[in-house]
Formats: sequence, structure tokens, C-alpha cells
Amino acid sequence: MKNLIKTKLSISCLIILLTVACTNKTPEVTINSKPSFEAKVDSILSLMTLDEKIGQLNLPSAGQFTTGQATNSDIGGKIEKGLVGALFNIKSVKNINEIQKIAVEKSRLKIPLIFGMDVIHGYETTFPIPLGLSCSWNMPLIEKTARIAAIEASADGINWTFSPMVDISRDPRWGRVSEGSGEDPYLGSEIAKSMVLGYQGNNLNSNNTIMSCVKHFALYGAPEAGRDYNTVDMSKIRMYNEYLPPYKAAVDAGVGSVMASFNEIDGVPATGNKWLLTDLLRNQWKFNGFVVTDYTGINEMIEHGMGDLQTVSALALNAGTDMDMVGEGFLTTLKKSFEEGNVSIEQIDAAVKRILTAKNKLGLFEDPYKYCDENRAKTEIYTSENRKFSREVAAESMVLLKNNDQLLPLKKSGTIALIGPLADAKENMAGTWSVATKQDQSISVLDGIKKIAGDNAKILYAKGSNLDHDAEFEKIATMFGKELNRDTRTAKQLLDEALKIASKADVIVATLGESAEMSGESTSRTTIEIPQAQKDLLQALIKTGKPVVLVLFTGRPLVLTEENNTVNSILNVWFPGSEAGLAISDVLFGAVNPSGKLTATFPRSVGQIPIFYNHKNTGRPLVNSEGKFEKFRSNYIDERNEPLFPFGFGLSYTTFNYEDLKLSTSKISKNETIDVSVTVKNTGNYDGKEIVQLYIRDLVGSVTRPVKELKGFQKIALKKGETKTVNFKITVEDLKFYNSNLDFVAEPGKFEIFVGTNSVSNLKSEFELIN
Repeated sequence: MKNLIKTKLSISCLIILLTVACTNKTPEVTINSKPSFEAKVDSILSLMTLDEKIGQLNLPSAGQFTTGQATNSDIGGKIEKGLVGALFNIKSVKNINEIQKIAVEKSRLKIPLIFGMDVIHGYETTFPIPLGLSCSWNMPLIEKTARIAAIEASADGINWTFSPMVDISRDPRWGRVSEGSGEDPYLGSEIAKSMVLGYQGNNLNSNNTIMSCVKHFALYGAPEAGRDYNTVDMSKIRMYNEYLPPYKAAVDAGVGSVMASFNEIDGVPATGNKWLLTDLLRNQWKFNGFVVTDYTGINEMIEHGMGDLQTVSALALNAGTDMDMVGEGFLTTLKKSFEEGNVSIEQIDAAVKRILTAKNKLGLFEDPYKYCDENRAKTEIYTSENRKFSREVAAESMVLLKNNDQLLPLKKSGTIALIGPLADAKENMAGTWSVATKQDQSISVLDGIKKIAGDNAKILYAKGSNLDHDAEFEKIATMFGKELNRDTRTAKQLLDEALKIASKADVIVATLGESAEMSGESTSRTTIEIPQAQKDLLQALIKTGKPVVLVLFTGRPLVLTEENNTVNSILNVWFPGSEAGLAISDVLFGAVNPSGKLTATFPRSVGQIPIFYNHKNTGRPLVNSEGKFEKFRSNYIDERNEPLFPFGFGLSYTTFNYEDLKLSTSKISKNETIDVSVTVKNTGNYDGKEIVQLYIRDLVGSVTRPVKELKGFQKIALKKGETKTVNFKITVEDLKFYNSNLDFVAEPGKFEIFVGTNSVSNLKSEFELIN
């Protein structure tokens, strides 16, 4: 019976075309020839009523249907009437199969649904938060994390993910910096391409690939005051050069859908911005997928002051928005707007066609149940192989910020005091936006250290402090099942216990920082430091005189000036994912030599924000390099200009020496290239990996240019004492930028090139681009 149903559904499009009862029209169909890709979509579109067309533009949040509830629910009823095009926030083959059955067996036209979910950094097997993942600078590794996420999600019925988030951000007060890839458009573009390819593969019709949705289009990462959902206002020249490239990279990589952002652009919210969604995205960039709003994005234009629900819904459709997430503005008002002449049937048809085309590309018309394979669900999700890879990825994403006296790696001997509110907190290890992760099965730092150290070292544990002195703040910071089980003892009692075990230890490992939900959506902060309760604990531990390793959990760059001045070692682990405790232990004990490099600048003070490496110069730059104040220069009277940790920074247990920077020529014309080479030697006592970074500065331009821009990088492995020559190729494309006319040009003139271990690179040379 099941095979019979599947066979019938595999030709559902043909059945639709031949069922005269469904419509007054009788489309011309050649039964013996397979209709073309576009003809199939056009044929279905021709059979649809206006209500059914508008229904395809409706994306409700399903919640979790349970067996037997679907047909009785409001959403189930709408699906049966053909008033739903896709669903999100539902998982499992059983649930999705039940809902899909309503669409393809009970609705008039039997059009299947798309099922989406926020698969952001893994599915049940969870990888580091995206900001952490970006610090690996390892494109094949990043692509594989998306590939595994797609395999797991598709095995559980999901065929659409709202990822990658590629918003450039230079303001760590903004909580969603955790979901992106940092501050640099070049690196962000490379990661965007890798993620899209990982999710979608080379064949979106395969049952183990899923459609990707790049977000948030556009500029969402630059809100005023770092406050989420706030206004964004910037020049187009900054948009094109600094903020738009990662979105375009995703579009060029073939991303299937784009999500509009909440913010306004040139005074018009993105969801209703025709310049953004039609002129730029479709006409200039040739994007041919569909555009979906963010959660209630259409409705929120009312608060922006753009009109009532009917007005803003028409505005969104006419701007180029195709699918309405949750708000049902399209569902409830577009028919009236059509009747009043405010939207055209051509605009409605165009949106419907894009959504039907996506369903066709996913192969849903041939087999609506292709993602509902119970065998895959049992064998391809949260596998030991995937978890092993998650452990490797997590270790490669960690950034060693400080390591005085080579305190790390630790020896598996003696007594280690593990102290801090995040030591035994497995529910927090996956970080924010980990909606499908198995939180109860994540590996805590305490469990990981005990397993890796074994019987060779004695591990003592104390919580030491709560996350924060303020219990109400802790509730906000530990939502969605990520509680830290607040200790009811006084701060003194907790501290006394910690100091007692610290007195017995040879070394202290302090696990401190943010909880998982202190970053992410709607978690902007004005003070980006470790909470005071933990600062008090850390200072008390330092006063014991014992060496202290700070294992830092964070979803954003933090102000660590005090900690950097006092602790011996700082290992930034971000939120490492499912296998966090094991990965952290691998690095702490030296099984893995840390190789991560920062993709976002760490400020000395919150007052420096926004801070980023590829800034413009001023007419009055600082002359000295010692951080001394200079009157009538661009600097602060109470703080240095430079950051605490620059973009691209990250230490290793070994050391690397750079020398012999060579350029194949000192002049190139517009059809030539330059070969760049540099010699890198591992001069330390450990095998290690190094990320060799290449930056370029355009010395003279028709518009002001950044002090330097990342234009190339390579991650290499060097054994102890080994030397390698690293080669780069510079083309004229690397020298191009958008000028004041928004033309993408390379202007003749002199350029500086820098190669080194971070953005403060000291090896430098020059070349010239000639006509």
C-alpha cells in the first residue's frame, strides 16, 4: 500500500494536470513526454485559485505537532485548504510525515510543503557557534559541518535551513555576533560559500541535501548602539565594500533562498525595500530563488511607521518578498489588495512560481515523502562518527589568547582544581541557537577532564560562584533549558569552598565567562565583561599564588583587559558544541595544539566600539606607536587606540617565524598577476598549524581606502623544526573596490602587501598597478 501511494504521489503533478474536477481550465498536457522544469511549475500555477496562490506564500510556525493533532489543529485545517506553503519549528519523520500527508493527500491540488528549521551550527550533533567555527579559518572543515548538519536534518524530515547568517558585525555589544563569522567581508564571503555548498551540495534534489537560506539581508549586523532590531544607517559605498559581499557570495554560490532583515535601509525596512530585494538582489545579482521574511517581519513594518497590515503586506510583496513568516499579513490582506488594485496578479504569480520552483528543485513533486525515511532517522543522526568530528572541529576553533611561561599544555599529573560556574554545565556547551541539540548528552568540562586525565591526575571541583550576583539576570541568561542550577549558598560560602580546593591544587583551571544565552538574538549588552561574580572569584583564585588557566566561554568578543593582566593563560573556547568537554581537554592537555585565530577584534574597553582592523585612516592619525596621548590627533585621553587582541590573532603551543617575503614582480597591468611567497618555520617544540594571512593596502584611491584588507589566507601544518614556503597569487580582482559611482574598479597606483600571523603583520612589500 505504501509503495502504491508513493507511486501515485511521484506523478502527482501529472494527476493534477489531468484532473478536470480541480479546475475549470483544461491545460494541454502531452502524457508521453515529461514536462520541462518550468512547464511543470507553470502548469500547477495555472490550476490555482487566488486563495491557493496566496496560501503558498504563508509560512506558519508549526510548533511540535504530535500524532493525531495535526488534522484537528488550525494549521492542519489551513494546510487542507491549500493555505500553507511551508512550515518550520517541527521535527522528526513521524511528525513531518503526518503533516505532509495532509498537504499531498487531502488538499485540492496536493502541493507538498517545505519544512524548515533553524539548523544553525549543526543538528543533533552540534558544532561550535558560528563565530567560533569561523576562527578555524578552515573552509573544508566548515563546509563539512554544514554537510553533516544537512545529512542529519534531512534524515529527520527537514529540507530547509535558515542558515548561514553572514552579517558582518564590528560591534560585540550586539548579541547576534555569535551567529556570524566576524568583521571581515573577505573571510565572511569564503565562509558563506562553504556553508551554502555544505548544505545544498551539488544536487538539491538529493534526499540528504537541504535548501539554504542566507540571512539577514541586509546590514543587520550594524545596528545603532549594538541593540538588536535597531536602526541601521550607512552609505551605499560602505554597504557595497564592507557589508554586502558575504550575501553576494552566497547568492553566487547558488543559495536557494534569502531572508530579509528586520532593519531599515535608506529609511525603508528591508522587508518592504524594493531597491534591496528587486533592484539589487534580483536585477543586479541575478538571484533566482525566493525571499522569505524574518519572524513577523511584515507586521513589524507597522511599528516602523509604514502603514497598517494591508498596506505593509502589499509593500512587501511589491518590493520582492515572496513568503511571509508567521505574520499572515499576506494570507489575510493580499486578496483585498489585489481587488483594490494595490498588488497585481503578476506579482503574486511571480512569488508563487519562485516557491513552487524551490519545491520542484527539492524533488518534492516527484516524492513528497523523500525526507521521511525512518531508517535514515535511526542511523544517520548523532552518530559516533559525527560526534568525533564535532570534537575535532571544536578543538580547531579554540583560540589561545595568552600563555605565559608555557603553562599550557597541562600535564596529566598532580592535582588540578577545576573551578567555575561553567565547569559542570553540559546544557550550556552548545551555545545559542542549538534548537535540536541533545543538551542532556553534551560533554561538560568536568566530565571531559576526568575522562582525558584518567587516573593520572587528581581532579577537584567547586562551582566557586554563580553566573552573576543578580539572580534575575541569571534567569534571563539561562533560557531555553540552559539553566546553571543556581546555587542558593552565599557568595562567600561558594568562594570559601573554591579556595579550599584551590589550596590543594598544583594548577587552577577557571571555567568562566558567558552562559549560552548571554549571546544570540535579543541579548545585546552594554557591558561586555565577565560578570562581576565571576571576576570576584577569579581575583581570589589569582591571590592564592597558584598558576591559573582561564577557560573562557563566550559568544562575543569580551573586554578582558583585567584578566589579561592577571592570569597566566587564557584559552577562548567559545561554545564548542556536543563534545565540548572532550575537545577542551584535548587542547588543555596538548593532544591538540590550538590553531584558531580571531575573526573579530577584542577591544580594550567598550568605549572603543565599534572597533575593527580594516578601518579608514583619518587626516590626523596617531604618530607614536606606544599608545601615548597626542593632542589634536585621533585618539582617546583615557585609552589606547589599538585593541587588546587584533583580528587574526591567536597563539600556539609552538612558535612560527616569517621571513623572505618575495613578489614575482613590482609592477602589473590589469591582465597580469603577482606571485607572492613567504617562508614560515616552526621554531618551537611542538608540531602545529598556522594560519598565514595576506593583507593589501591601496595607498591612493579616488575614495578613501582601508588601512589594510584581508585578501588571502592559508592554514598550514608544520612539524617541529619544519619550514615551508607559502605561495599566494594576487590578481587585479583582489584590488577592486566600489567607487563613489558604485562601479567595481581597480585603480592604477601603488599598493602595500603585508604577510604575517595576524592583522598586525610586520613583513611588508610594495607593488604598482599600471594602465
